[in-house]
Amino acid sequence: MNRLIKPAIFFFFFLGMKTVFAQNTKISGTVTDKSNKALDYASVALIHLPDSASVALQATNQQGLYEFSQVKPGRYIIKALMMGYDKNQSAIFEVKDAAVKIAAIVLTDRSQNLKEVNITSKMPVIDQKADRVVVNVEQMNTAGDNALEVISRSPGVKLDKDDNIVLKGKKGINVMIDGKLSYMTGMELTTYLKSLPGSVLSKIELISNPPSSFDAAGTAGIINIKLKRNKMQGFNGNMNLGGGYGRYEKAFGGTNLNYNIGKVSTYLRLNAGHYNSYNRLTLNRTIGDEQYNQLNFWHPVTNSLNYSTGADYFINDKNTLGVMVKGYTAPEETKVNSNSVNYNAAGAKMGGTSMYNPQSNTEKNHALNLNYRLKTDTLGGELGIDADYVRYDNSRNETFTNNYLDANDQLIGNPIDLRNNGMGKVSIYSIKADYTLNFNKTLKMETGWKSSWVKSQSDVRFDSLKTAGWINDPRRTNEFLYNENINAGYVSLDQSFKNLQIKAGLRAEQTLGDGSSSGTNTLIERKYWKLFPTLFVSYKIDSNNLVTGAYRKSINRPSYSSLNPFTFYTDPYTALQGNPLLQPSYANSFEFNYSLKNFRVLTLSYSVGNESISEVIYQNNTTKESISRPENLNRTVSFYAATGSPFDVTKWWNNNTEVSAAYNRTTSPVQGAGYNASSWSWSFSTDNTITLPKNYSLSLYGYYESPSVSGLFHALESYQINIGAKKTFWKKNATLAFKVNDVFNTNKFRANLAYNNINTFWQNEWESRRVNLSFNYKFGNMKIKTARSRRTGTSEEENRVGKN
Repeated sequence: MNRLIKPAIFFFFFLGMKTVFAQNTKISGTVTDKSNKALDYASVALIHLPDSASVALQATNQQGLYEFSQVKPGRYIIKALMMGYDKNQSAIFEVKDAAVKIAAIVLTDRSQNLKEVNITSKMPVIDQKADRVVVNVEQMNTAGDNALEVISRSPGVKLDKDDNIVLKGKKGINVMIDGKLSYMTGMELTTYLKSLPGSVLSKIELISNPPSSFDAAGTAGIINIKLKRNKMQGFNGNMNLGGGYGRYEKAFGGTNLNYNIGKVSTYLRLNAGHYNSYNRLTLNRTIGDEQYNQLNFWHPVTNSLNYSTGADYFINDKNTLGVMVKGYTAPEETKVNSNSVNYNAAGAKMGGTSMYNPQSNTEKNHALNLNYRLKTDTLGGELGIDADYVRYDNSRNETFTNNYLDANDQLIGNPIDLRNNGMGKVSIYSIKADYTLNFNKTLKMETGWKSSWVKSQSDVRFDSLKTAGWINDPRRTNEFLYNENINAGYVSLDQSFKNLQIKAGLRAEQTLGDGSSSGTNTLIERKYWKLFPTLFVSYKIDSNNLVTGAYRKSINRPSYSSLNPFTFYTDPYTALQGNPLLQPSYANSFEFNYSLKNFRVLTLSYSVGNESISEVIYQNNTTKESISRPENLNRTVSFYAATGSPFDVTKWWNNNTEVSAAYNRTTSPVQGAGYNASSWSWSFSTDNTITLPKNYSLSLYGYYESPSVSGLFHALESYQINIGAKKTFWKKNATLAFKVNDVFNTNKFRANLAYNNINTFWQNEWESRRVNLSFNYKFGNMKIKTARSRRTGTSEEENRVGKN
């Protein structure tokens, strides 16, 4: 009950603050056209005089009415504007202690004065903001790309060997969807992003150092993916269809429907896809004076469905209620083959193994968000409350047939048959409250509270085929339970001066967790709390030059599955194992940015991590088994420098080139021996769009990454080139796009592992080269209506589901 009482006290404290700072004077009026017809959704601004400061902004309702409440005494004017109309304003009026009624503001339809208006301005692909980098995906050719591939083309982003996202050389990224944490990492996040077509993405926000109002989790920061949601009034939407071919076929389609009218704004997104693909992993191991060469081949066929629907109910100008339901399901049929051959010191073949492993796997996610927003004053004060429930389910049914072969490839003994029926469930509950108070035009305070409760459960049951039939194998059977409660509170102050802005915050987080493993009789207990300061400084030298700096302390908690001590074999010689002794890692990050006319001249990022989590491979030279286990490494250091932004070479050629350099160092005892590895690396990427007559365009994208150090891996170079073409037609409502990804089939992950008794070459390949064709069509009303965004409370917890 104490855990529930604290958020409740905090909530009533907010309501009390609302009363303290309330004002009573109201201003109201209407906006019409020349025929005296009410104009709904016109933008209305309350302007204070004589400084012309904008005090409040809102949209008129269906009757063309607007109302500002709690307005302080002073002289004001009302300005009104609406797309398609000339702007207008009221006469100057004075507010004392009585309500003020403003004469109707009349807007003139521009169509009465202009025969035609051609809009030629174009949103840049990359937009450098003071605190984040925004990628406008709708300006890119994303034909056939999935969301993960689009993200990997963003500035400072790359993927590691397991398709985990690395931002500016740092792992531990939190991924949000429409401002709400995805609660996924590792394989679950990869599967979801690969099932999401790139054509449904609107923007990608890269936030290296988020403020204290965000969870402290995520040592590399946050990536916020904004999906397309039309903000126009009435009914509108878009649909997309596409397909591609590499080694196997792919097809996808979806629709995005919006109905925004009156006090209700609703939307529905549906996306389905069929993805037939492959993955090939080559491992060459040197064990003593012997050589073990292993080739694993995965052939998954996935049929996925993503959905999201929600509604906002605008009770009045101050109060808004919202609901959102989202989820996805991804049933997958996979065929896995593994072949291993070993040679002696003289190079003679000694024997080998082969494994066939058909799998039927299903991943499901469903989430519910209820939210409430209250505008507490005309200066922008707001109280927001979110309640969330998230459920993840996955099931795995698979069989293993293992054959052991002699030097002549003859079977030794009988095949060893195993089967596994496994399941995993994660339930997350969260409630959070955020309050923003503007003391004046230059000083703002933000404060809030969040509590979350997580229950994670996995059940793995292996059977072995014996003479008497299928018999349970207790060595491979395990049930793992983990419960966790996180409580957090924060406060931040934002002070603006003439050219200087300073924002400082402090967040406190308490973690309470306990778990158990039946297979190993292991108990886990976690009890700790930490403080996480943040600091952001922005200095505008003049209208063209902007300098920003940021500092953030963050935490990266172990994923729920990585604490499970159970050993899971993927083939006779390779296994994965959790670590119940795993501790959270911490990082101190610093960043500096200098931009000139929105061109990013220089970005510098420096981060020091303690107890960083990395996969460590243990090798048994007798059994030849390799077990991968997450462990805490003492210290990791990363430095990143980059320059480059989009610019127009000519009126018809837009170029976005980035050059970056990075330094990574890992220092830690590993398996009782010292490990110290460091490396300088560099990368280059260029994205070019050529605009041709008759609404045609061409695109050329390429990148190169030099060898680098990532944890214990020494990664080799990689590079890729994409080409594409696009045509818009039907009054620019339809788009047909063609694209060839990885023209020369060069994109693959290659690395060496060398420490203690480990000496392994690793190469991971996938269906990188593909031909893709997509079609997108927009329809419906195109009048602008204001929409709102929100961030749910279950963000950080979702990001740890499935994290390795």
